[in-house]
Amino acid sequence: MTLQLMSVQTGQVRKVKIQGRSIGTAFHKTPVQDAVPVGVLGLLGDEQADPTVHGGLAKAIYAYPSEHYAYWRQARLDAGVTGLDAGLAYGALGENLTLSGLIEADVWVGDILQFPHCALRVTDPREPCFKFNAAMGFNTAGKLMAQTGFCGFYLAVEEAGSIQAGQGFSIQRGTQQMAIPERFQSKMFKHLRH
Repeated sequence: MTLQLMSVQTGQVRKVKIQGRSIGTAFHKTPVQDAVPVGVLGLLGDEQADPTVHGGLAKAIYAYPSEHYAYWRQARLDAGVTGLDAGLAYGALGENLTLSGLIEADVWVGDILQFPHCALRVTDPREPCFKFNAAMGFNTAGKLMAQTGFCGFYLAVEEAGSIQAGQGFSIQRGTQQMAIPERFQSKMFKHLRH
């Protein structure tokens, strides 16, 4: 299967109303067509509102499989979400990189995604939070992410450079000690116990 970068998105922190409170978030991402510089802390022009859970060296970039978008579109319809954004454009799940040909079941912590001008190392699955529910428009979105394992994964910058939508990439396998679905389930189990 061909591995391709479908879209690149960045976002700035802004205030939104969630559950009656004004919350800072950079969840809402905007597509970037030109090549984007990639530094050790992620994509130029991208921000994170809460560096305790997003960003930093280990979670510099968030990648999400394009294959799951059909599921989320249907889940939103089933939940009664309608309107102009019901179609979910790439980046709607808060990801920086929308990938094709690579889902969580095919990814291991430590794998390297080799792009033409940079290399990104898989570090962790994304865990759903209340901001995900708000962005998706229904309160059980995080629960569905936990049930399906359609979580995407974080990337550390192994080799800085640049990245652009439309590029192909390859995988260099790491030690394959823990697959993303296994890591995600262990994190969800710990979260549910607390």
